[in-house]
Amino acid sequence: MVEPTISAAEQELFGGPLRYDMGFAEHEGAPLDLTMLSAIRTMPRLVASTLRRAWAADRPALLVVGISEVGQGIAAAVGLLAVNSVMHALLGSGAPVDRLHAALPGLIVGAVVAVVNAGFAGLSTSRAGRLEPLVERIATTEYLAAATVVELEAIEDPEFRRLIDVAQFGAASARRMISACVAALNGTISLIATAGILTVLHPALLPMLLLIAAPRGWGAMRVAQQRYVSVMTWVEHVRAGRLISNLLTERTAAQEVRIHGVGAFLLEKYRGMAESAEAEQKRLANGKALTELVAAALSGLAMASTYGVMLWLIMAGHMSLAVAGTAVIAVRSGSASLGALVMNVNQLHEESLYVRDHDRFLTQAAGRAIPDGGQQLPERVGQVLLEGVTYAYPERDAPALDGVSLVLPMGSVTAVVGENGSGKSTLMKVLAGLLLPQSGTVHWGDAELSGLDRSQVFDRVSLLTQDFQRWPVTAALNIRIGRPGRPGGHEDLQPSVDFAGAAPVIAKLPHGLLSLLARVFRGASELSGGEWQKIGLARTHWRTESCPADSVLIVDEPTSALDPEAEIAAFDAIRRLAGPHRAVVLVTHRMSGVRHADTIHVLDRGRLTEHGSHDELMAARGRYAAMFATQAAQYAARGRASVPHPSAPPVPEPS
Repeated sequence: MVEPTISAAEQELFGGPLRYDMGFAEHEGAPLDLTMLSAIRTMPRLVASTLRRAWAADRPALLVVGISEVGQGIAAAVGLLAVNSVMHALLGSGAPVDRLHAALPGLIVGAVVAVVNAGFAGLSTSRAGRLEPLVERIATTEYLAAATVVELEAIEDPEFRRLIDVAQFGAASARRMISACVAALNGTISLIATAGILTVLHPALLPMLLLIAAPRGWGAMRVAQQRYVSVMTWVEHVRAGRLISNLLTERTAAQEVRIHGVGAFLLEKYRGMAESAEAEQKRLANGKALTELVAAALSGLAMASTYGVMLWLIMAGHMSLAVAGTAVIAVRSGSASLGALVMNVNQLHEESLYVRDHDRFLTQAAGRAIPDGGQQLPERVGQVLLEGVTYAYPERDAPALDGVSLVLPMGSVTAVVGENGSGKSTLMKVLAGLLLPQSGTVHWGDAELSGLDRSQVFDRVSLLTQDFQRWPVTAALNIRIGRPGRPGGHEDLQPSVDFAGAAPVIAKLPHGLLSLLARVFRGASELSGGEWQKIGLARTHWRTESCPADSVLIVDEPTSALDPEAEIAAFDAIRRLAGPHRAVVLVTHRMSGVRHADTIHVLDRGRLTEHGSHDELMAARGRYAAMFATQAAQYAARGRASVPHPSAPPVPEPS
């Protein structure tokens, strides 16, 4: 393997050479071990795997492709026989006119065969073209369906996350394998037909055919291997260059690019990295030219040897001129078919590496999927209870949650506070059923979470987080997507808009609720962080108001982008969502919004250290009181800073 030359730009920007880590390393040795014999050996298995997907996609189209390819092979054999007939007629005895008349049937058959062959080829291309997107759609759907139902624990597992990233290339490879399989099938059938004709003409010609095609097959495989290894080594380098070019044009980086002079600096680094990549392309081009030259020379020697064998057969009286003419055509056709077959098998091998990743992901995802079914969740549960819940992430030494116990009665407002990294978000994931505790239990009423139908649990949970998803769809659908199965027009959405105080936000949009909130599309609008949080609150209201059974609303750091007044209003609105059959959980490190909660739990390094009302915790003078006092002092300092000093001159009124 040729290691990339580290450019000064790459060293400065990224600290060394970049290596793509999206599955290529999994297959690093595979293309290098590929030989013509191993490729031919693995072809039936590769074809069978692809045919199974195509059979599931469109059986009639697959049958038509198979029949068409067999038809083309038969047509090729009949065409060679027709050529042989014409050669015998033209090189036979008799007057020229008589020989032309004798050749006429063979010419007619050849013309008909050519038309039939073209029809079969067109039919095969049409049906294969229909199969390709179907196979890709099936593979993509399999991938997405599996990814959306795995446990959240799997999504947060770095190794499984990497497999998800790798497997996304499998669908495109499955599509490309269709055309490669069709081409390989065509080459195989044509080769069998040609080999049969050559064997009939003279058995000595068959090994000569293999001798002609072998160098070209070797050359094709070697070039493919070199290209594949280069991609493994350099694709991350190329991706980094594209990243730099994107940064120079992105709107989010535009200010620093101009004010800090980043543009000229990154442009210089881009040139350096591009020059390194260009040097690699030159090396590949030179290597390809040399390999193809050697392959062509060896193939030419084999072709000359074949013609020498034919000449000897003719001189020795073992072959007529007519047969020799047909043999020349058959050898050239057969060598081309064999060379193409080798390249197609090589492509099948490369694509199959990524299809295997796709299949491996489906297998592992099935083993880590959220179980279907389970115990029915009663309409009334009264409370959600956590007892001794512990959860630890694989890559961390200390547990994120350590023996946490708390109760959430319906109709209550419960707050969970703590510093960043104290385990608040993990606790909410356990409460929502996204993570199952490694020890301890979570009960909805009398039923334990692990035995419940998780889909029913999810239906009872509403979630509003600091980094909630900003969907690139209309404002109306951004609200409705809180419960997408619930139909609703603009009039139905208005109570949620009003509840969240989002009416002014919607009013300023060019098309109101029908405005597209995705700046990447033409004519779309963009909202500020605070405006988005109002949309998120409206989405939460839309979801919670449509759940008549006992449910839980989890609000995790919801006001990070709001000013103090809007923050107070948002917390008031969230508290109003509590009802006789709904428990509200506020998760935050900002104390101003939780003082009116019924119960406040203080989380520190994964353990609950205090709980009680605001007054009780302040009286206890523990961690909560210290955190509250610190934040209150900060707000007081900001307030004093905003009040003009009495001796300061008055601010003039604007003219």
